[in-house]
Amino acid sequence: MDIKKWLIGGIVGGVAFFLLGYLIYGMLLMEFMTNNPGTAGNLEKVELDFLYLGVGNLASGFLLAYIFIKGNINTMAAGLVAGAIIGCLYAVSIDCVMYATSTIMSKKAMLADVVASTVMSAVVGGIVAMVLGMGKKTA
Repeated sequence: MDIKKWLIGGIVGGVAFFLLGYLIYGMLLMEFMTNNPGTAGNLEKVELDFLYLGVGNLASGFLLAYIFIKGNINTMAAGLVAGAIIGCLYAVSIDCVMYATSTIMSKKAMLADVVASTVMSAVVGGIVAMVLGMGKKTA
């Protein structure tokens, strides 16, 4: 595996996840998610812990970069599709388990999170795949 490409793809992916997360969850869906909590009520932290937010986003970027390198996914189109599938399946798995085992999230919020995660992962997947495909010789 090309460690340099993995590091660059992972960092770019992590930054893209962070920025899109701010746009989607911090701006577009903030009011919706606040108005659709689970029965536990709104459990949002007053102040975010940016260290762990950054680590989580970087981990997601590195995960996509790793999968894409192993799967030879290095075009924007392939990255969009793979990113959407990975993001959707991951969000469904986490959100369904969270919904089944806690009262943190409502069904409406769960559906919104799956859609948002799918879109976010598709866009980041396209970006990561493009970065991984840079400098590749064409036949």
